[in-house]
Amino acid sequence: MDKIKLTVHSSQTPISLSRTAQIAGLGLLIMALTVPFAEFYIFPKLIGENPAETTKNIVTNKILFTSGIFLHFITLLCDIIVAWALYLFFKPVHKGLSLLAAWFRLTYTAMYLVALSNLMKTLNLINQPKLLENCQQLDTVVFFINSFKLEWSFGLIIFGSYLLLLGYLIYRSAYVPKVIGVLVLLAGLGYVVHTLGIFFSPETNLDLLFITFFGELIFMVWLLVRGSKI
Repeated sequence: MDKIKLTVHSSQTPISLSRTAQIAGLGLLIMALTVPFAEFYIFPKLIGENPAETTKNIVTNKILFTSGIFLHFITLLCDIIVAWALYLFFKPVHKGLSLLAAWFRLTYTAMYLVALSNLMKTLNLINQPKLLENCQQLDTVVFFINSFKLEWSFGLIIFGSYLLLLGYLIYRSAYVPKVIGVLVLLAGLGYVVHTLGIFFSPETNLDLLFITFFGELIFMVWLLVRGSKI
């Protein structure tokens, strides 16, 4: 692969495309580990359909529940870093669109943070005395957990829109394979359609769309393996 000599200037310090690719790739790698661990390992062990059982699980495994929250928080921080790094990475392609894409990701991150605050409220509730004897508080715990899921899902519409912009920038670039741009575009479309389905047609099974999400992972691998050679 021929090396393309491009640098992006941030303030007075030039940052190479290879460096921004490494930063973005590493951030995406951390996110690929944190959220799945929290969502597919920690929370399923604690959260069930019965409010009393869910609350009891969280109370008796408070450290595990708190760990899940902090894994999401680490993901939030990585989202901000990745938004900045990919803005610089695609700035030579189209500065305006790259900035717009970054703002879409930051907007999603803000919505993600608001959603995550529901889990912090849950953590506050389980610290209240005699919680397990109060049915209203038990229902409130489940309410906050469900609010987190719903608000985070709503933010994924913005994230999917971000991926559509990112896929277009990838496709337009001269230093990333166009096929990756197509895959990221499909991932963005998958996020938007799947999330809208949750709100407008919850009875429809759209799990098959999860296959489109691999476009993000392929782009992450490319950034770490080939992006560092630009």
